[in-house]
Amino acid sequence: MISRPRDSHRSGGAAVKAPELVILLSPSGDITGTTPKATVHGPQTPLHLAFSSYVFDDMDRILVTRRALEKPTWPGVLTNTCCGHPAPGEDFREAISRRLQEELGLQVQRIDLALPAFRYRCVMDDGMVENEICPVFFTRASGPFRINPDEVAEAFWLPWSKFVDDVMSGALAISPWCRLQVEQLRKLGPSPRHWPSAPDDQLPPAARQNRADYAG
Repeated sequence: MISRPRDSHRSGGAAVKAPELVILLSPSGDITGTTPKATVHGPQTPLHLAFSSYVFDDMDRILVTRRALEKPTWPGVLTNTCCGHPAPGEDFREAISRRLQEELGLQVQRIDLALPAFRYRCVMDDGMVENEICPVFFTRASGPFRINPDEVAEAFWLPWSKFVDDVMSGALAISPWCRLQVEQLRKLGPSPRHWPSAPDDQLPPAARQNRADYAG
């Protein structure tokens, strides 16, 4: 049993925020440990657990975001609505809800699984590597969004059909993981409203282990 890290501790009477951790994985998708998010990315980024989420409205528009310029990986690049890493002991849907609130001020209800086994490795021009097992989820929101400039440079709605066409034609420069995901998502059907929801038992083993290993 691995103890779940505390959110903060006190040093000299002042609360100090604990470092944000990411979950390290074996090639088979089992948990091997954790490491601070602040130092995980580099030329030899280890395989770790992440998620991508796509937020749609009732008109099948996707909320596209541009990554903040201060991000270490793909700064200023357009991408899907939200990406992130579940914390130790945190369910994927809990993590997605948390990050959508933190980055865009959005609250969502139902979150569906689209691509349970998505995995990728991409390299920036400067040699920085992203290396993730990254299940893809989708959800809906109708209220206004509010960007957090530390995470998002801009955000806008775009019809899903146009987004797919522009991404696949190269007319819209997008993050490499998003392009790979769009190639698979478009096979689910032209309207996200009618996409099937994949069962959670198709998620990598880490999804189950994360809750069990850090319980208590």
